[in-house]
Amino acid sequence: MSRTVCIVQDFLTEEHKENIRRTAERAGFEPQFFKTSELDAAKEALQNCEVLYAGSPAALRETSAALRWYACSAAGVDPYCADPSLFANPDCILTSSNVYGATIAEHVIMVTLELLRLMPYFKEPLRRHEWLLSPPIRSIKDGDFTILGTGNLGRTIAARLRGMEARRILGVSHSGRKVDGFDEVLPVSQLDAVLPETHFLIMALPGTPETVGILSRERIAMLPKDAYVVNVGRGNAVEQDALRDALESEAIAGAALDVVVPEPLPADDPLWDTKNLILTPHISGNLALGYTRDENVRLFRRNLERYANGDALIGAVDRARGY
Repeated sequence: MSRTVCIVQDFLTEEHKENIRRTAERAGFEPQFFKTSELDAAKEALQNCEVLYAGSPAALRETSAALRWYACSAAGVDPYCADPSLFANPDCILTSSNVYGATIAEHVIMVTLELLRLMPYFKEPLRRHEWLLSPPIRSIKDGDFTILGTGNLGRTIAARLRGMEARRILGVSHSGRKVDGFDEVLPVSQLDAVLPETHFLIMALPGTPETVGILSRERIAMLPKDAYVVNVGRGNAVEQDALRDALESEAIAGAALDVVVPEPLPADDPLWDTKNLILTPHISGNLALGYTRDENVRLFRRNLERYANGDALIGAVDRARGY
């Protein structure tokens, strides 16, 4: 009986499919390709597959205990960790796709420059065709930055900031272990001591029970008046009402949110019209960039070879920890 790998993806090109097909066949697998809209047609294949490459909880739910590895094409796997019932096989390996660093880091640089160069300040006057002189601005060059989260994403952001001559980059992580690219890494237990000296906070955290509400109202109040906050991790890491209050009262200088709660954000949510806020609809790390799509496929192919050889998989997730 042939070993089956099911691929349920909408972004694949014919070249992607051919590359996956060649890798799968070399590894002893029969690949079967489906769109996410084709789950009814895919049910029989999903019931019998050993490996699933997808970004769809609905596709995963159609699998059986025969599934031994779920290769998630997303970086955020918290929905899968939070709902063990998705896995018919409780021992199924889960991997995440940590290939979004380049595109998310570019987004962070974009909004960081917009905030430092006061683009929210100019937005409405320019809409009214008013020509303003610029108040004093700040720069990445010689700036100090705190990055909450020192995983693949945090490291990539740090590298981009370093390339633009940031003066000091402080990391904050669960363990506080030293990480290349950071001048210093402190444990999250010292976050309260760090915030009063943080003038630019970048949040790049995974979704775990420990990160929910980590930037609370009390901690937002610890930030200095000239502080900026950028969140590209998980929306529930920030107490949104408190952040909005701080922005409206100018208790902090500005913020950029690519992730919010809920998503999509309701049309009548006051966050849309919050002062000094750059709001984007979770676009920093999706599969719109060709490089990211190519890297996603390359990682899956590399892991499929490792899986066939019995080697440890890249991006393996501890579902109990959430990352």
